[in-house]
Amino acid sequence: MTFQAQKPPTSAEVARQAGVSRTTVSFVLNGVLNRGISDATRERVLAAAQSMGYQPNAAARSLASGQTGTVGVVIPKAAHLYVDAFLAQLVATVNEQCHALGLKMLIETTDDEGREPGGFVNLVRGRSIDGLIVANLRTSEHAHLDKITEAGIPLVVLTSRPNELPHLATVLSDTANAACTAVKHLIGLGHQKIAFISFAQPEYESVHERELGWQQALEQAHITVPRHLVEYADISAQSGYDAARRLLARGVPFTALFAGNDTIAFGALRALHEAGLRVPQDVAVVGYDDIPMAAFATPPLTTMHSDPIGQAQMALKLLMAQINADTSAEPKQHEVTPQLVIRASCGTHP
Repeated sequence: MTFQAQKPPTSAEVARQAGVSRTTVSFVLNGVLNRGISDATRERVLAAAQSMGYQPNAAARSLASGQTGTVGVVIPKAAHLYVDAFLAQLVATVNEQCHALGLKMLIETTDDEGREPGGFVNLVRGRSIDGLIVANLRTSEHAHLDKITEAGIPLVVLTSRPNELPHLATVLSDTANAACTAVKHLIGLGHQKIAFISFAQPEYESVHERELGWQQALEQAHITVPRHLVEYADISAQSGYDAARRLLARGVPFTALFAGNDTIAFGALRALHEAGLRVPQDVAVVGYDDIPMAAFATPPLTTMHSDPIGQAQMALKLLMAQINADTSAEPKQHEVTPQLVIRASCGTHP
């Protein structure tokens, strides 16, 4: 018996399935903007190409354009992908979108052991990528972003602070304001002794902003900020568990806990359970990110929905506009507004 390899789909077949012309398929899959193609049509072409397994000839395109066909994504540590569901969704979405566009995605880290701080700048200096998406940098690394822009390299930064990088293309999630909203919800339920467990050290921009939001909510309600009820975890649920145990070991009572992200909240939920504390009857808990598992926690977790998939899609869209020199594309700054998702862990019903 002989087996015949299945022929790869052609752009004409993708066009037929999507109900568009081959030219439209070419524009969409090569990231060409400003051609009057609606978002709905663009999504239909990408979906058709992905379902059929169509791959544009990236090698030929690179020779013709002088581009590498590769997009870089900068994250703090590669190990975070194992335990940080927000980051995993972000990276997976960029990879999926790149795949549909016939591009490759390259991951670079900022602070893995042995890495030089800001070493990702070497990626663009060597022109091994066409553009860069940067997520959750340390505040001290902002200077490296200027080096990239000075070199004329397309760049998009996911940022947590409004007006922090006005000269760059950014996807902004106002984290301090969102965290403030989460804590105000707890205050509105009558809580005044509200602990905080950060998901990492405050050298990271988004970490610092969530702590700032917790502090602002308390100050606006004229509640003394309890610095003795603050702990720092390290991304994983295990670190959230350990941080919660350290809080409990102090013997300082609290009736609510704001966790820096949902993964940390999962660890804290276990520590509270082991200490004989009921959630939400004894301690109300609110997380951040609304990762897929949040709705399946015991009890289901109240959290801020931060939309990593939407952030990733917008970041790549802004990046492709720069790569294709599309001066008519939408504004360089795009804001995502996290929404409070109320579930049982805070003591109120949805």
